[in-house]
Amino acid sequence: MTKTFSTIWQYTVKQDYISEFQRVYASDGDWVKLFRQAKGFILTDLHQDINYPNQFISVDNWRSKKDYESFKKLFATEYQELDKKCEKFTESEEHLGEFFSL
Repeated sequence: MTKTFSTIWQYTVKQDYISEFQRVYASDGDWVKLFRQAKGFILTDLHQDINYPNQFISVDNWRSKKDYESFKKLFATEYQELDKKCEKFTESEEHLGEFFSL
């Protein structure tokens, strides 16, 4: 069985931007629309903390790390533009790591 690749991010979202953040980071949001242009993208899951509603994690799933790295090279400009647009939503953003499925 082929192992899939995931990259996981944690966000603390400003109260005034929670709805907009959810729209942009959701499984049909702006990030996924960008990711879908690349080979190997599978899906993104967005999770909201039960106890701290301004805390989120996103899990971006790809067929391989190679597909993800290729996406980041091919769409570097678009990635940076969207990332810049989304900076206003968050108090903090942390890359938790890169993982392979077992």
